[in-house]
Amino acid sequence: MQKAGQKTSYQCTDCGALAAKWSGQCADCGAWNTLQETLVSKTTMRVSRNAGNSIEIAADVVLASEPRTATGIAELDRVLGGGLVHGSVVLLGGDPGIGKSTLLIQTLASLSAGMKTLYLTGEESLQQVTLRAKRLGLAVDTLRLLSETCVEQILDTCRSDRPQALVIDSIQTLYSESLQSAPGSVSQVRECAAQLVRFAKQTQTALFLVGHVTKEGTLAGPRVLEHMVDTVLYFEGDPSSRFRVIRAVKNRFGTVNELGVFAMGERGLQQVSNPSALFLSQHSQPVPGSAIMVTRHGTRPLLVEAQALVDSSHLSNPRRVTLGLEQNRLSMLLAVLHRHAGIAMYDQDVFVNVVGGVRVSETAADLAIVCAVYSSFRDQPIQSQTAIFGEVGLAGEIRPVPFGEERLYEAGKHGFTRAILPAANAPRKHTGRLEILAAERLADVIEAL
Repeated sequence: MQKAGQKTSYQCTDCGALAAKWSGQCADCGAWNTLQETLVSKTTMRVSRNAGNSIEIAADVVLASEPRTATGIAELDRVLGGGLVHGSVVLLGGDPGIGKSTLLIQTLASLSAGMKTLYLTGEESLQQVTLRAKRLGLAVDTLRLLSETCVEQILDTCRSDRPQALVIDSIQTLYSESLQSAPGSVSQVRECAAQLVRFAKQTQTALFLVGHVTKEGTLAGPRVLEHMVDTVLYFEGDPSSRFRVIRAVKNRFGTVNELGVFAMGERGLQQVSNPSALFLSQHSQPVPGSAIMVTRHGTRPLLVEAQALVDSSHLSNPRRVTLGLEQNRLSMLLAVLHRHAGIAMYDQDVFVNVVGGVRVSETAADLAIVCAVYSSFRDQPIQSQTAIFGEVGLAGEIRPVPFGEERLYEAGKHGFTRAILPAANAPRKHTGRLEILAAERLADVIEAL
């Protein structure tokens, strides 16, 4: 029953916009069937006005250092930008069962040896969390747990307990007493997150928030949730595979698109110190359609295998299928291959896959994709131990990419003996046993293959 002083409105679950009446489409973001009924209090808020802060020159601002604490998990420290910053808020999202809770309980178990931590669970009981910790072989003597879903009770406990690191698992299970909507709704998620973020900034508490994801793989709830936090991490991986990848899509204290690689085992998540070896297939002999690209994720260069399959098409519109690569990028590269190298594939189905489930978005993968497609089309394997990187322009030129020397060093470290790269990225000094093929035009690369 609606109480006095309240009115009914409809709120979009995607963008959080309010509407006076229900409609099939949100007027702000254009999403369909996302308006949900909610109760809004009519109480007015009184804002006290006082003297604002004075304007200062940037050169006169005193810069305070960001104290970082190592989590004990090097791959997580890499994604966070070098360690855990006090007062930072980290949002971790991922599919159910991907390992979010496992990673965070391992992190708190490592941090609890030198600082005061608290693991708050709203989805599981304390017995379930303790059983998981014992199964992972973690020290449960210093692991402090709390089961609560009311955000006001949580903040009262944290103000008296003063933990230095706090985990909320998960934000969708919390509710605020000031709102009448159900836990997990847009208004509840936004209000609970706002109170927790305010507490973390005021008390310099390192806060981890676990978030659910939608069917499309994005974080559930309002988009404003990602803007409120300092760091957004996505936990990715194939459920049938034991390998997991953490990707930073937002980080106010480090680089974005940083990558951390883990392997799920009996003792939890284990770090993969050499991910390049993970993403390379072990072929007994060279096979057509396989090319090794040197891509870069954040500050880490990686060797990744790109596989292409070109087959005759019986359709009026040949298929262009990509996994781990943008489909429009493949269509553009095929057009360049036809125009500037004379290789027509208008009657061929083209399938491209990046091995290991890695998503490649940088243009440095263009040349390797073209070489893999051409190799499959001609049924001729590329010479073994060859690493390829470079951007392909619409005019058929091979454009340079950043960090060329670091990519060559990564290839040489893994035993590669040949590299195909843009002429502008050719090293000025001797590269040991690494044979360099510098190309300026796409036709030069096709002729070399």
